[in-house]
Amino acid sequence: MSMHLLATINKDVTCSRWSSVPNKDASVKSPILVSSSDDTPPCQWRSLILELVEIILVKPVALTELEKHPFWREQCLIPPSSFEILLLLATSQTEDDEGDPLYVKVNKLSSTKTQLPYDYYYLSYCKPSKILNNAENLGEVLRGDRIENSVYTFQMLEDQPCKVGCHVKLDAESTKNFKEKIDDEYRANMILDNLPVAVRRQRRDGSQSTTYEHGFRVGFKGSYEGSKEEKYFIHNHLSFRVMYHRDLESDSARIVGFEVTPNSILHEYKEWDENNPQLATCNKDTKNLIQKNTVPQEVEQGKEIVFTYDVSFKESEIKWASRWDTYLLMNDDQIHWFSIINSLMIVLFLSGMVAMIMMRTLYKDISNYNQLETQDEAQEETGWKLVHGDVFRPPVSSGLLCVYVGTGVQIFGMSLVTMMFALLGFLSPSNRGGLMTAMVLLWVFMGIFAGYSSSRLHKMFKGDKWKRMTLKTAFMFPGILFVIFFVLNGLIWGEQSSGAIPFGTMFALFCLWFGISVPLVFVGSYLGYKKPAIEDPVKTNKIPRQVPEQPWYMRPVFSILIGGILPFGAVFIELFFILTSIWLNQFYYIFGFLFIVFLILIVTCAEITVVLCYFQLCSEDYNWWWRAYLTAGSSAFYLFLYSIFYFFTKLEITKLVSGMLYFGYMIIISYAFFVLTGTIGFYACFWFVRKIYSSVKID
Repeated sequence: MSMHLLATINKDVTCSRWSSVPNKDASVKSPILVSSSDDTPPCQWRSLILELVEIILVKPVALTELEKHPFWREQCLIPPSSFEILLLLATSQTEDDEGDPLYVKVNKLSSTKTQLPYDYYYLSYCKPSKILNNAENLGEVLRGDRIENSVYTFQMLEDQPCKVGCHVKLDAESTKNFKEKIDDEYRANMILDNLPVAVRRQRRDGSQSTTYEHGFRVGFKGSYEGSKEEKYFIHNHLSFRVMYHRDLESDSARIVGFEVTPNSILHEYKEWDENNPQLATCNKDTKNLIQKNTVPQEVEQGKEIVFTYDVSFKESEIKWASRWDTYLLMNDDQIHWFSIINSLMIVLFLSGMVAMIMMRTLYKDISNYNQLETQDEAQEETGWKLVHGDVFRPPVSSGLLCVYVGTGVQIFGMSLVTMMFALLGFLSPSNRGGLMTAMVLLWVFMGIFAGYSSSRLHKMFKGDKWKRMTLKTAFMFPGILFVIFFVLNGLIWGEQSSGAIPFGTMFALFCLWFGISVPLVFVGSYLGYKKPAIEDPVKTNKIPRQVPEQPWYMRPVFSILIGGILPFGAVFIELFFILTSIWLNQFYYIFGFLFIVFLILIVTCAEITVVLCYFQLCSEDYNWWWRAYLTAGSSAFYLFLYSIFYFFTKLEITKLVSGMLYFGYMIIISYAFFVLTGTIGFYACFWFVRKIYSSVKID
């Protein structure tokens, strides 16, 4: 299926605007696709697939009959039967008829001020008779999502002016919890038909288009008129608006939007009847609850709160395939393009330097070295050729270098494949937890490449005890991450947050690590050791050459720190958006930009390492192995410094535990970035050194 799909997509053809028309063949009672024009510009394959999916699902037909239709063969399109797996991997759309029940699910309470998610029912909200946890994937659990059923039930296309959810009397603990969550600006999250609830907001630039804020505030603080005492008020009335798109052919509707307007209302009633509550401020004839004299609901111990809601349905022109566009509206695409251009300038600058070294300096050096005839002339020469007898001498702690290089290959493979899946649309925000799940699973399966690359390097260094080295590759990086993660999880557990990883999930992670990742590292290591050792292009002297005194600008610390600036400069603008999506609860979906920046990062790390490695060898310093790794890897140091700057300028975190969580996770991210960029720099320098020393004649 996938090969056929790629073959079809990659054809260099222009595709027209596709529309559906009734099929003349009576045996196939379904719309088919026709081309409306031949001169429209090329369209993206993903849009085509989404429209095909939408049309296929309009009316179920016999897939075998539709597959036989000559249209599919003539247009070289994929027959619908090939979409079965794609539909399961992507998402499913449901058609609802008038009166069909719609069930709202509740998700976690989230706050950008504390970064500690809580279960929705941690607060004294209306609870159903039995709380059911929805099936969650690994990524959702790691993100702290807890999706459960709720008392909010709608009927499709049937407005409900005002409906009572429940009646709650606040005790001391409930009052304390509500006030704490209002202080910390917590937002409640709900889901309907896989769409998160959102509050509509006008854009800051004054344009007509609107943006969405995810979730609604638990409450707010304010004071009564004429009083300076600050009180806490709760949003106890929710005005839902469900947007739907009607299909003209099937006359069914699909949900394309889920909005809410939270309000605080002090409901009035004479006597509470649990079976048939009658409110003076909320009944089936109430259409406009919010008047000028409406009193808000205060949060205070002993007070009784009535939770209510109303529902309205509004037809929308938005198609089901495009319903996430409003949630993902990008307000700052110009900044992303500026980031790309800025990074490209750095790459061009470095590429010019590398080209100059390779084409002029190196070519001249190699020509001169190859023309030398006498030993006396060779001794008079200075430069990188003089260290040919030591340049391939194994470095100190060569085993540790092998471990880090192997781990870097594992992270590189995980990052690359994850971004490829994201570009294909499989890890869109509509697939909650999909990105995190993919990263964990890909990390596990990339263990085979970690074992292979570390063992190949270890064998080249003529190292022994390959099993010990393989164990270090399998356990060192994940072990350090687990220790930090375990401490952070303990802090989250102490705060009673839903972000704490349950024992079952922790056990599953251990099974993935010990049951799949570790064996795959050993398999890769075994395959690597079965290969013949990589031979050096020149022989290594038995007695190491003395390294001359280096100028201050070529000393390790200075050159390593300088080398990390440009790789970080190539990615720091995009880094801002990534940190915003992680810590400010926004969707990150612009994987096209991210993939370009990732490619630029690879090129930048490789080129800056090659340039500084050449200068180092020209200074007759042959200790390049670790220097190459640390030069590119030092960009992680600047990443962590930037995270400190971001913490104090963009975040409003005040709690100690929340600050420790932030810096704990940023240490993990920076450490992984160090291993990734260091490995890229090491392999670039490794290729460069082998290339230049295999090009000269050595007596």
